[in-house]
Amino acid sequence: MHVGMLTNSLFGVGETDIVKVADWAASQGFEEIELGASVPLDKRAIDAVMGKGDIKVGAFLYCRNFLLPDDGPAFLEELMKRIDLAAELGIEKVLTSTGIDRGWDWDEKFDFYDGIRKRPIRSLEKVVELFKPILELAEKKNIKIGWETCPVMGNIAISPYLIDILFERLQSDKLGLAYDPSHLVWEMMDPYEPILKYGRQGKIFHVHGKDTEIDRTRLAYTGILSDYSWWRYRVPGLGEINWNKIVSNLYEVGYDGVVSIEHEDPVWEGTKEKVERGLLIGKRTIEKAIHMES
Repeated sequence: MHVGMLTNSLFGVGETDIVKVADWAASQGFEEIELGASVPLDKRAIDAVMGKGDIKVGAFLYCRNFLLPDDGPAFLEELMKRIDLAAELGIEKVLTSTGIDRGWDWDEKFDFYDGIRKRPIRSLEKVVELFKPILELAEKKNIKIGWETCPVMGNIAISPYLIDILFERLQSDKLGLAYDPSHLVWEMMDPYEPILKYGRQGKIFHVHGKDTEIDRTRLAYTGILSDYSWWRYRVPGLGEINWNKIVSNLYEVGYDGVVSIEHEDPVWEGTKEKVERGLLIGKRTIEKAIHMES
């Protein structure tokens, strides 16, 4: 097992040269980078990173709502481009969302967190039909598709209940999870047991290193639905998650891949220097867990 990082946080503070991002990551001991949606599909630049051999390019991440009536087809085209390019470059994974059907209840009633408000199971049939050609291409190109477990960006793979139904309907050895325990924390689910369940099925393709902090005084005041001020994402080590237990469970199921730091911590954002420091805090936490240090 090793530590990687998602490019989004550095791109968000203006560092948009993927070669420079990769060079910094390699210099700090990250072993793998994950290319977020804002990274241009520039084969030459990605080739330049891979050609140096200093750091592995392990995945493309592209989460969008592919079932939107207007933008959905263009999002789907971009996803397919990433599958094709991943195969061409030798990148083994494309991480994504399922899409969610919002046509029957639109924004007047529900907000960005549609996955927890709108009975996402209602989108099942459309997701199944959407993913049949995606998986056909992935199987043809020998690319693993990992669903993020995040209830935003248009996604219904947000709980073991829904994931089980999806895996039953879409059976492919190229379909698995980009497992992110941070979401399960604020959704009031166990972030540890699903690792054992899906790891034993060979369905954990990728792991995101992101934490969640819960303000229990605020939660007692607002409840879970008034707003979302009672929780926030943190870098690993600064939230609720026991990373020793996460890593131990990953070891137990034979996972030997990346834990990719996904930095969305508001305390460590705003400048390049703060983002880099946040990434390194997360990296140290995961490394200690990997080496079973106290």
